Order: sequence, then structure tokens, then C-alpha cells
Amino acid sequence: MIAVVGAGLMGAATAWQLTRTGHEVTLIEAYDIGHKHGSSHGTERIYRRAYTDPFHIRLTGQARDLWQELEGDTGATLLTPTGGIDLGADRAPAALARTLEDQGVPHELLGADEASERWPQFRFTGPVLHHPDAGTVNADATVAATVRRAAELGTRILTGVRVGGAARLPDGRVVLHTDGPEVVADTVVVAAGAWLPGLAERFGVPLKLPPLRVTQQQVFHFRRRGPAAEWPVFVHKEQLQLYGLPSGSDGGPLPAYKVAQHDGGTPTTATRRSGVVDPVSRTKVVNWVERSMPGLDPTPVAEASCLYTTTPDEDFVLDRVGPVVIASACSGHGAKFTPLIARMTADLALGTAQPHPRFALRRPTASRS
Repeated sequence: MIAVVGAGLMGAATAWQLTRTGHEVTLIEAYDIGHKHGSSHGTERIYRRAYTDPFHIRLTGQARDLWQELEGDTGATLLTPTGGIDLGADRAPAALARTLEDQGVPHELLGADEASERWPQFRFTGPVLHHPDAGTVNADATVAATVRRAAELGTRILTGVRVGGAARLPDGRVVLHTDGPEVVADTVVVAAGAWLPGLAERFGVPLKLPPLRVTQQQVFHFRRRGPAAEWPVFVHKEQLQLYGLPSGSDGGPLPAYKVAQHDGGTPTTATRRSGVVDPVSRTKVVNWVERSMPGLDPTPVAEASCLYTTTPDEDFVLDRVGPVVIASACSGHGAKFTPLIARMTADLALGTAQPHPRFALRRPTASRS
């Protein structure tokens, strides 16, 4: 039996992946399914292929195919195409275009005037990269669909159950001590997001995690002013690192657009987060929207906080030590890879694959952008 600890995006999708291939799985969640205490809640995340690192570009292609497979099995619409744009001097759209060209990803590089004509809801001051394969992923719907389908296929789901510790049994299995039923598993997948730093040490194996930084981030939703038909997702990097995408129901009943700061964030832990939106971040985002997005009313109509758990190189952690698999620390950009991370995690849990060197524990520090 395989136990999966954490029913956010990665844990829920991993339980689905393992159960659909015929394995006995118990999924353990400390809160309710779809709770808002971690990193996986909300109706919108960005799916994009525009990375400066060819490795990540290739992964986005693999993830896209697996999103289609996940949608086919669950019957849910999870990935919605919108197109995507990249802007800002530090985002280096021209260099990014060359990388996409090398990887065979469709794209076009536009001047500021041409881009403004196409997307009058933005105000551009430099070149803009557009790639049509970008879109949005509904995080809430993904968690709900994968948990529902996993349960239909036989996954045992325990909610409101916290893991307090673990011990190795003489036969090599792991017993999980919880505030609910005791769970005995051959393999344990820990997909605990921001809870990972405090939880990993309880499993009795030398995990040697990289330093993990947990931060509280803020997101803001703005009412759309006009009837513009094409609202692409965007990534901006110049002084501030910002991203934006069409709001789902989180933005309220009228059409809205989500804008958030990717950098910054307030250091915290999963248990000590305040949940109070940082007014400094709000001011920065509002001022940028007022300057750069005339298609939005710059007064937020909704706002929320979430958690990032970031490694020093902003890569993921996907590795196995003894009977314990770590699948976490998605560094603020992992949602788009959810079904791919689930596939890789399932392979680690089943012992059918080795960890990718980029994601393995005790790896040398690299850089990603």
C-alpha cells in the first residue's frame, strides 16, 4: 500500500495516477479537500511554455499532453488556452523568443505599437513576446477532479487527519502515527508543500532537504473595463516581477483579471502565516496596474494570500530515500506541471524510475529563470 500525505495539487494528482494503474492508495489530508491554507487553492494558475531554460520548456510540452490525459479520464475541463505574453526589460523578450525558436515552440516577437494595437488593455513600452500555447489551469477544479476520480477508482481518502510522526517497522514498512487511524504503508509520498520543512524530519530517514523558504504571497483581482475579447496571461519582469491571468470565480461574478507579485513575499511557515494581505505589495501591484493596464479598474475587487515553498534554485524536489518519496517545494511555478509531477512521483513510489538529477536531493545548486 502507498500512502500519500497531502491532497493539494501534487498529492491529489499522484494518488489519482497511482490508483488508476491498479495500486492500493491512502490519501491523507489534514484539512478538507480544496482547503485554502496552502498553495493549491484558487480557480486560476498560469500554464505557459515561455521559459529561459530549455529543460523547463520541454517539460511544459510533456505536461500539456498529460493535462489532456487527465481531462479525458476525469471528464473535467482544466486547461483553458488564452495565449501568453512576456514583457519588461528584465524578461528579455527577444532572447526568450530565440530560446522558443530553438525548441520549436510557436511564438512571435512584436514591437510595442503592434502589441498595443492587438491588446489595447495593456500599455507597452518595449518588445513583447507572444506564444499561443499559454493558458490557465483551474487549480480548485484539478484538486476536486483528481480526488473524485481517485476515490472512484478505489483510493481511501482520510480528511481532517494530521500525521504526527512515523516509524519504520522491522519488515521495512512505515507506520504513520496520526490523530486519526494508524496507517501502515510500504511507501509514503510526502506532498505537503509548505508543511514539508516541519514534517519531513518526522519520517525517520535522512532526507537532507535543501534549505526551503516559505513565504506568504498576495494576489489581487481587478474588474475589466472593456469588452476586449482576448485576455492573454502575462509575465512581466522589470523592477517588479509580476504575472497576470483571467480571473475565475475568485474574482467575483463580473469579468475580472488577476495580477500578483511573484517576487518579494513575507517569510513565514505553514502554521504561522497571518493570512493578512501585505499592504506594500498591494500598493505596488495597484500602481503598476494603473500605469500599465488601462483595461482594468485599478481598485481591487478581491484579494487573497497563498504560500510559496521555494528551493534555492527554484527547481522542484522529487526524490526517494528508503520508503519515503518527497514531492514538494514547487517554488511558485509548479502548478502547470501538476500531471507530469504526479507521473514522476508515481514512478518514484513504484521504484520504476530514478529521480531526475535536477530534482534530486543533495544536488549541487544550479540556477533557473
